[in-house]
Parts: sequence; C-alpha cells; structure tokens
Amino acid sequence: MDLKSTYNRIAEDWYKEHSDDTFGKPMADKFAALLHPGDSVLDVGCGAGTKAKYLTKHGLKVTGIDFSDKLLAIAMREVPESRFILMDMHEVDQLVETFDGIFLSAVLLHEPKDRFRETLGSMLTRLKSGGYVFITLKEKPLGKKDEETEVEHDYGYEYRRFFSYYTSDEIKEHCEALGLEIVSLETVDSGKRNWIFVIAKKT
Repeated sequence: MDLKSTYNRIAEDWYKEHSDDTFGKPMADKFAALLHPGDSVLDVGCGAGTKAKYLTKHGLKVTGIDFSDKLLAIAMREVPESRFILMDMHEVDQLVETFDGIFLSAVLLHEPKDRFRETLGSMLTRLKSGGYVFITLKEKPLGKKDEETEVEHDYGYEYRRFFSYYTSDEIKEHCEALGLEIVSLETVDSGKRNWIFVIAKKT
C-alpha cells in the first residue's frame, strides 16, 4: 500500500489519536512567536488540520496542503476558518503566492534522504526572504538504518509507512546548503523515540 492510500485508510483513527496532541508545542510556540498576526503560513502535509488549528488560534493565516483526501476532509470539517488544498508536497512550487512561514511537521521524514535537499529547496521558493520554516524529523537511533518501511498495528489492523531518520549534524548541513540560518534546533524525547525540531530563517 502506498503512503497516500495508507493515510486515507488510517485518517479517522489518526485524527482521534492526535486531535489533542500537545507534543512539540514549545517549539511550535517559538515558531508562532517569530511571526506576526495576519502573517501567512503554509502547512505542508497538514493532515487532519490539528496544527493548522493551533496556528490559526495564534492569529496566523493558514493554507494547508495534503495529498490525502480523507485527512483533508477532516481538516476542512474541523478548521473551517483555514484554507485547504489537495496537493502533493512535491507540487508546492506551483503555488502562486509566497508565505511568511512554512510548517513541516513530520513530513520530510517520509521522503528518501537523497531527495531531502531537493524537496525542501523546492518548497523554499514559496517562502519569503526573511521568512521562517519549522521542521520536525525522527532522530536516527544508534544502530538503526537511515531508512526503513515500518509495519504498524496501532489501530488494530496492519499498515505500512516509509520513514527516514536524521542526525542533527545532517540537518545543519542541509540548512546551510539551502541558505537557511538555524534559529533553534532541539532534540526531544517523545517517550517512544527522539525527535529533532528545527526552526530556520531564509536569509
């Protein structure tokens, strides 16, 4: 099953699990604080709109995109005040408008590592100069492969998702190569694994 089909299948279960999720909120607060009320944010891989709702409550103008029509339907239902577009993350550079911020929560971890810089660089064409990007990724555990397809059973049935894992040094190298100045980089333990949270500014 491809990733889009997987997310369409688990959409309602995923939303129920994550609708009240506050993990990573301190870093999301930092990102929101760097912007001003009315600023525009592109929420890439917005899923069911849980982060879009949070950003909207901070007075930001949110456009969310996702390739899962099932997740996007939930987002439209739950966050009617935001705009949502059915779109793959590889099509972001086709958008006409530019944004003050780009929010990438657990999105690029589904991208093969050798495409990370190309994919993020394409998205950054839609970020205004001086704008900010928020990225969360799974940290690579010791002894673990850089990439793998995980078989999961969280909702009582089997589904598969591809993941890539990173070190902080790798992220620093990518940001530097793409002309991003790191504002904040933290590793946070979720209880199951470590996550890398990055906020960077387009210089």
